[in-house]
Amino acid sequence: MPRPSARRQALDALYRTLQLPGEPLPETGLGSRARRLVEGVLAHAGELDQALGEVSQGWRVERMPPIDRSILRLALYELRYLKEVPKAVVISEAVKLAKRYSTGDSGTFVNGVLATLEAQERT
Repeated sequence: MPRPSARRQALDALYRTLQLPGEPLPETGLGSRARRLVEGVLAHAGELDQALGEVSQGWRVERMPPIDRSILRLALYELRYLKEVPKAVVISEAVKLAKRYSTGDSGTFVNGVLATLEAQERT
C-alpha cells in the first residue's frame, strides 16, 4: 500500500486538531514534511484565518466545514511560506484533497478562495 502524501498526513493531523482542541500532535505517524506543514499552519493559524476570512465571501472561517478550513489553511501556509513549491501545484493538490475528502462543492470553493489569495500574494 502506498504511503500517504505529506499533505494528506498533515490534513489528517490538522483536522483532528480542529475536532479535538488541545490534542497533541502524534509522536509517530507523521513524516518530517507533514510535521513541518502542521507546525507551520498551527503557528500561523490566526494570520491564515484572517486572510481566509477576508476573501471567502459569505463564509466566516469558523463556519466553514472543518475539512475545508484545514485544506485552506494548509494551502495558504504553503503559498506564503514554502516558496519552493509551485503555486499551481499547491492549488491543484488542495482542490484534489477537497474533492476527495469533502463535499461536492468544496473543490470549486477551495479553488476560488485560493486563486483569489494567490493573486493577492503576487501583488
